Amino acid sequence: MAEFVTLEVTEGVGTIRLDRPKMNAISVQVQAELRAAAAEASERDDVKAVVIYGGERVFAAGNDVKEMAALSYADMVTVSGSVQSAVSAVAAIPKPVVAAITGYALGGGCELALAADIRIAADNATLGQPEVLLGIIPGAGGTQRLSRLVGPSKAKDIIFTGRFVKADEALAIGLVDKLVPAESVYDEAVAWARQFSDAASLAVRAAKESIDRGLEVDLASGLEIERLQFAALFATDDQTNGMQSFVENGPGKAQFEGR
Repeated sequence: MAEFVTLEVTEGVGTIRLDRPKMNAISVQVQAELRAAAAEASERDDVKAVVIYGGERVFAAGNDVKEMAALSYADMVTVSGSVQSAVSAVAAIPKPVVAAITGYALGGGCELALAADIRIAADNATLGQPEVLLGIIPGAGGTQRLSRLVGPSKAKDIIFTGRFVKADEALAIGLVDKLVPAESVYDEAVAWARQFSDAASLAVRAAKESIDRGLEVDLASGLEIERLQFAALFATDDQTNGMQSFVENGPGKAQFEGR
C-alpha cells in the first residue's frame, strides 16, 4: 500500500494526492508511488480525468534535497532516470489531467505541475525552478516542458535566475491557466475534470495524443499524426453513435454549452 501518494476516484475523477509531511518533497519512494498511481489512473475505466493535488497548504516544494545531497555522480546517473520517469508517467496519462496548485510548486513540484494538461492555481501560489541555486538544473523535464509552455526566453529567465514566480505573473506568462482563491483550488480542478465524465473518452485520448506527440515533431509529421488519429476514430462506437445522434437529433445541449 502506498504511503505518500494515493489515487482516490469519485464520479469519474481520479485524484492523485500527495501527502508527505511537511512539504511533499518528492523522494525516490514518492517517485515510485507516483508512477504506480499514474499507471492505475491510466488503466482504470472508471477514471475519465485526473486531478494532481498536494493538499490545502502546498503542492510540492521540490525533490528531496537531503536524499539527493548524499548521492554521487554514479548514483545520480541511475536516480535521475527515476525522477524523470515519475513525472513523465503523469504526463503520459491518456486522459485529461489538471494540477490543483496550492502554496509552493517548486523544482520537482513545478515539473510535476508542468506534466498536467491544465494548471489551476491559488491566487497566492508560488512556482519556480530554483535548482541553479543548488548548483544543479531541473532534472524532471523543467528545461523542456517549461520552455515549450512559456517560450524559451521566459523559461531561461526563470531557470537561470532560480527566482520564484508569483501567481499573477504565472498567469500572465501562461505558466498557469486560472487563478482562484486558495480555498477553491481543489473544487475548481475537480469541476474542470468532471466535465469529461460523459465525454467520448477515445476522442479525448486521441486529441491529447495528437497534441502531445505533435509538439515533438515538425508540422508535417504532426499533421500526419493528427490524420491517422482522426481516421482511427471512425472504427469506434463513439464516432458511430455520436454522428448518428447528430444526424437524427441535431446538436445536443452539451454542444451548445461548449462541450
